[in-house]
Amino acid sequence: MNSLICMTTLLASANDVTFDLADYDSGNGIPPVKVGIQELEKVNSTTVGVWEVHPGVLVGVPDTEEVFIVISGDATITSAGDAEPIVVGPGSVIRLKVGQETRWDVRETVRKFWVHA
Repeated sequence: MNSLICMTTLLASANDVTFDLADYDSGNGIPPVKVGIQELEKVNSTTVGVWEVHPGVLVGVPDTEEVFIVISGDATITSAGDAEPIVVGPGSVIRLKVGQETRWDVRETVRKFWVHA
């Protein structure tokens, strides 16, 4: 087994990933949104994949460190305790910390390429 992950190759294939979409329920009376996730590679404690969320509102708390690049879409991410929300679109690179609650206001379906470590 190779202990290296070629991110370039995986990122190039991210647009070709298809999903079995499921409803994600954030709770607190927020209507569910359609979400898809596909793991592409796992080496030791590092996992790489693609995630997609359709328009609506999603609130979540990551259970791992995450860095991601937005491939397509348009959203605003607000993190609990941060003063300024971040508008993300193609090319945005974001880091999420373990336990960092985020609210996604998705205007156009977002697809991201993520790395969990």
